[in-house]
Amino acid sequence: MAKPAIQHPKSKNQNLDVAIVVGSDSDLPVMTQATTVLNEFDIAYEVKILSAHRTPQMLEQYVASFGRRRVKVVISAAGGAAHLAGRIASLTTLPVIGIPVNTGSLGGLDALLSTVQMPAGIPVLTVAIGKAGATNAVLAAIEILALGRPALARRMAAYRKRMGNVVSRKNAELQRLGVEQYVRKTSTHG
Repeated sequence: MAKPAIQHPKSKNQNLDVAIVVGSDSDLPVMTQATTVLNEFDIAYEVKILSAHRTPQMLEQYVASFGRRRVKVVISAAGGAAHLAGRIASLTTLPVIGIPVNTGSLGGLDALLSTVQMPAGIPVLTVAIGKAGATNAVLAAIEILALGRPALARRMAAYRKRMGNVVSRKNAELQRLGVEQYVRKTSTHG
């Protein structure tokens, strides 16, 4: 299995489109598909491990660098108390997208509630728990970036069309085979 990227090669010039912050290295597996999507869209990003509780000064310094580095969107993934996205949002006016991570104890519900229940005035855009949430977070970040980049908006539209084509092909196969045979075929191949 390929090692997930921590930085898109394009971001080596210090300018970033997306800053990704995870609260712990145990949150990194959730981000693997997300970084794949960012690479597919050629979005400059980097991934950092910083804790709202254990490294608060480092987190503040990192967030303070966003203006100089031209960061446009922040994605944060954390489990448990999950104060990371909210802390980042309190330090910047950039859009912050929070990904609740399932740490096992409460199935991610604790992280979901900690991420979504922000006080008025400090928004955190919150997505689903886990890998699906991470994928949606990067897609939402790309959609935000596409507001000022027509070529990126066209690429996003094409991406969505490809997803629809996959569903259409699966439906055509289901109609051809019937439910039982389709399930047998897909369970042995997937």
